[in-house]
Formats: sequence, C-alpha cells, structure tokens
Amino acid sequence: MKLYYWPGTCALAPHIALEEAGVAYTAERIDLKAGQQGSADYLAVNPKGRVPALATARGILTETPAILAFIAQSFPAARLAPLDDPFAFAQVQSFNSYICSTLHVAHAHRHRGARWASDESSFEDMRRKAPENMAACFSMIERMMLRGPWVMGDDYTICDPYLFTVARWMESDSVRPSDFPAIEAHTKRMSERPAVRKVLAAYTA
Repeated sequence: MKLYYWPGTCALAPHIALEEAGVAYTAERIDLKAGQQGSADYLAVNPKGRVPALATARGILTETPAILAFIAQSFPAARLAPLDDPFAFAQVQSFNSYICSTLHVAHAHRHRGARWASDESSFEDMRRKAPENMAACFSMIERMMLRGPWVMGDDYTICDPYLFTVARWMESDSVRPSDFPAIEAHTKRMSERPAVRKVLAAYTA
C-alpha cells in the first residue's frame, strides 16, 4: 500500500493508523504548497486533487473516514475498531463522519473560502466566523463525544488518530486548547504512543 499525504492535513490520521496496524506501506508526500495536488500525475491517483489517498491492491481509496475504516477492517488483529459489534462500529463511523463533514468543513472556511463564495468580503466573513465554529465543534466533542481516555472509552480506535489530527489545528484556528481539557489530555496521551511519535518524526525529517 502507498499513502499519499502532506504534513498538517488529515492524512496524518490514516498514517498513524497504518503504523498502529503494523503493516507494510510506503508514504509519498504531495506538496500542496507547490500545487502538486493539481499535477497530472497526482490527479491520475486522486481526481479530487486532495490528500489523503491510499493505493491498495484493489485500487485507490480517498476520504479519511473510508481509509480509516478500510485499515481497521483489513487488519482486525490490530483491534482498531469494534468490528464484531455493528452498532459500536457505526458509532465509530458517526464520530469520524462528524469530523469529516462538520469540523473539517468549519476549519476549511478559514482559508478555503473560494470553495463557497467568489466575493473577497465573503472570505473575510468566513475567516472571522471560523474560530467560533471550530470552538463549537470541539465543545460538542468535549461534552458529548469523548467517552474516556480514548474517544470510544477504554479502547483505542481509528477515532483517536483522527481527533488527534484535527485537535492539532486548534491554535491556528484561534481556539485555545486549554478550554478543552479532555481533548488536551487526549492529545498528550496520543503524543506518547510509539506509532504517533514515529510518524511525526518522519514529518519533520
């Protein structure tokens, strides 16, 4: 398998999950700053022009929740999701879908306003609103969705690298991590995991 990624994006979540699963893979940086995501070579991999993308023996997968679920289901011995409980697995998917469809979209409004409007004044309004919306998303997670030391409670799952990834965006979105002590503690706990340390070290190498 090959993971296409760029540091600072949600590709960090499946990158960590692959390490946690202990499987063989390679990783290729797609330089978003240089516009590599719009190159013909990369568009042949992912026509959406975004990361992450995961090349598998059966084809390309895109979208973080789908890639995370694929990793968990493909390597059940890693116990990255409650695969034997349809309801519990749906709860995992629900959490990851919330990050993808709501929190990530709120984050994108700060610097991707052209996706939703064409007037520069609209972009500025979106930038002003982004911290409030991001804080509301993290408040929802803090109060109602983070069940214990890990997102789903006592068991580490594919939800945890995803939350860790987006929590790292807080300060750039003018959200104070100290306002969310449970998420802040989760971030610290994640930072101590060997798989997380290995991936982050590769990003800074």
